Amino acid sequence: MKGFEIGQEVETTIVQIGPDTVFIDLGLKSEGFVEKAEFLDADGKCTVKEGDKIKVYFVSQNRDELHFTTKLKGENADSNILESAYNSGLPVEGHVEKEIKGGFEVKIGTSRAFCPYSQMGYKNRMEPAEYVGRSMTFIITEFKNEGKNIIVSNRKVEENAEISKVNSLAEKLTVGSVVSGEVKSLQSYGAFIDLNGFQALLPISEISHARVNDVSEVLSVGQKIEAKIIKAEWNTAKPERSKVSLSMKELEKDPWDEVSSIKIGEKFSGKIARIAAFGLFVNLKPGIDGLVHVSLLRDVNDKTNLSKKFKVGDTMEVIVQKIEASDKRISLAPAGESDEEEDDASDYLKKQDKADDGETYNPFAALLKK
Repeated sequence: MKGFEIGQEVETTIVQIGPDTVFIDLGLKSEGFVEKAEFLDADGKCTVKEGDKIKVYFVSQNRDELHFTTKLKGENADSNILESAYNSGLPVEGHVEKEIKGGFEVKIGTSRAFCPYSQMGYKNRMEPAEYVGRSMTFIITEFKNEGKNIIVSNRKVEENAEISKVNSLAEKLTVGSVVSGEVKSLQSYGAFIDLNGFQALLPISEISHARVNDVSEVLSVGQKIEAKIIKAEWNTAKPERSKVSLSMKELEKDPWDEVSSIKIGEKFSGKIARIAAFGLFVNLKPGIDGLVHVSLLRDVNDKTNLSKKFKVGDTMEVIVQKIEASDKRISLAPAGESDEEEDDASDYLKKQDKADDGETYNPFAALLKK
């Protein structure tokens, strides 16, 4: 049998999960084991599965059985074990006895340790009194005078867990990957999507090719979505600074691929999608907007506030003047009065043609036909 030191760290793989025990591969004739209770969440559900890679620490050996743990239970720890835990960085379980000056007194086995206020809790920090009486996991950050002076940190345990999680996610969540997630919250600038416990941002501009003015009109909390990772900045030293950006738009067909169906001179009755200082963007088809430049608008000058004269959602009659498909730009002009007059005249002539039985001569109609 291979010899292990108490507190020795081992990276291994789960090979079997029993009713009370999780067995791990040690590359030996016999397997190691960890108590299943260490992997149960608040609802009693097991958080690991066969094939998962985990990090454990050696506790003891009884004949051919090798006992490992993800953390050292304090009631079984004497000074020698705690020193090994300090040297190896092994997490230990301790009981918060009381609040004292500058922090808390924590009992770990037969020893007493000190946890500063700054080292208790991490993201969801509670009021000091709420920690008293709890059994929690700590990392020993200082061990002196044969265990008479011990300083511990709960914050470091949670930081290490966060770092480990980020390292694992960084391998899976890479730019270009398509992921599934759940909408956790809606903001004016987009939505936060939960990806296995990590909050990624879906900007409002990346929800759809069609313009989205209100996130709540297209997404809701709890909704399941698919998106593509367009940006991933992982900070393993400071996990809270890691950033991931998503795009649902990337999974849609680009409407500009069908822009050839729009012809120069074609008329549209579109709604104003956006108002800028230089003109109005009018929606022609889902995902395709064209610009009516301010210089083409009637009764408008350099001092006119377009937002006061026009409103988003207003209907506007426009004519396509120019299409630049490669730059995704379409120039529009308002449908002018002259255009309307031509339409009226055309309608009049059609009516005259229907009324004319071939016997009556209408000189005005004949003149217009020339």
